[in-house]
Amino acid sequence: MAFSISTSVKPFHCVSSSDLTSAPSSSPFRPFKFPSFWPWQKVKMGPLTVSPMGFGTWAWGNKLLWGYQESMDTELQKTFNLAVENGINLFDTADSYGTGRLNGQSEKLLGKFIQEYPGKRMQDDIVIATKFAAYPWRLTPGQFVAACRGSLERLQLEQIGIGQLHWSTANYAPPQELALWDGLLAMFEKGLVRAVGVSNYGPKQLVKIHDYLKARGVPLCSAQVQFSLLSMGNDQMEIKNICDSLGIRLIAYSPLGLGMLTGKYTSSNLPLGPRGLLFRQILPGLEPLLSALREIAQKRRKTLPQVAINWCISNGAIPIPGVKTIKQAEENLGALGWRLSSDELLQLEVAARESPQKMIQNIFQTR
Repeated sequence: MAFSISTSVKPFHCVSSSDLTSAPSSSPFRPFKFPSFWPWQKVKMGPLTVSPMGFGTWAWGNKLLWGYQESMDTELQKTFNLAVENGINLFDTADSYGTGRLNGQSEKLLGKFIQEYPGKRMQDDIVIATKFAAYPWRLTPGQFVAACRGSLERLQLEQIGIGQLHWSTANYAPPQELALWDGLLAMFEKGLVRAVGVSNYGPKQLVKIHDYLKARGVPLCSAQVQFSLLSMGNDQMEIKNICDSLGIRLIAYSPLGLGMLTGKYTSSNLPLGPRGLLFRQILPGLEPLLSALREIAQKRRKTLPQVAINWCISNGAIPIPGVKTIKQAEENLGALGWRLSSDELLQLEVAARESPQKMIQNIFQTR
């Protein structure tokens, strides 16, 4: 099944010079708003129409990994408003985002920001993609429906854009897998979600759930996977090919490798917490890739994150970089409105393969 899209999606190394558009010459960190004629368009994702990049909200409520504090909420709301003003309408979250007593905080904040967005009713414009955790106690369709109603209450919405399974249980509890699929069906059939998707599903499980849902008249809208220049393994590329052939939209999470592709960190300047331990293992071997990113960024008058995110877009994926600040949102928005050339894509991919260390894959990722 072919995609119905409103902008051309190119396969690997097939972006021509005619796809390139002029980029703004001003600094990506200056407050701005794209004009309505900005040369990027929405894309189709199942029955939905979404921006070619979304924003992830994993950090909204997560103290352990991202250092969230409730004092950040004002900045987060301004960040949300800026994103919407500049055409972003896809926001990714999960019912498990938020640590400790802040569990569900990401959904609560999104709901609040949508309701308080100035001067416009947002419920019909914003597409929320939320993920439902495969907890051991979620074994029946009714339990998934109850979980979905909980998310709707936190989001203050009548219907969720995309209801997604957060991960598969095929690696550790195969008998639960069918319950997940039936739970996804139940949410859709009751009209609680407009479309359904999965996250962290490998090639084999992705085909299985696609066929299971299709046989019941429900299309699989999206597949979310760790997809970046740091995650170019065989499984990722096979998932991408399967998505293209089945008409499933690939959503790329961690397009900046948790921050390793921003160029902001070195072996002597590591982030605090668990990320620092991971960066210590991987960063020393990333110089070939970071060097290629710097070269292209300088030539393009872009930043490293903008080039890394654009790599995902140029390969037909919808990246969902996380944002916590207005500055991050402004920088990420600079990844839109232009495309890497086929030579630049090849240069980055060769450099990525030369880097000895790759991103550690999600433990729930299946085959």
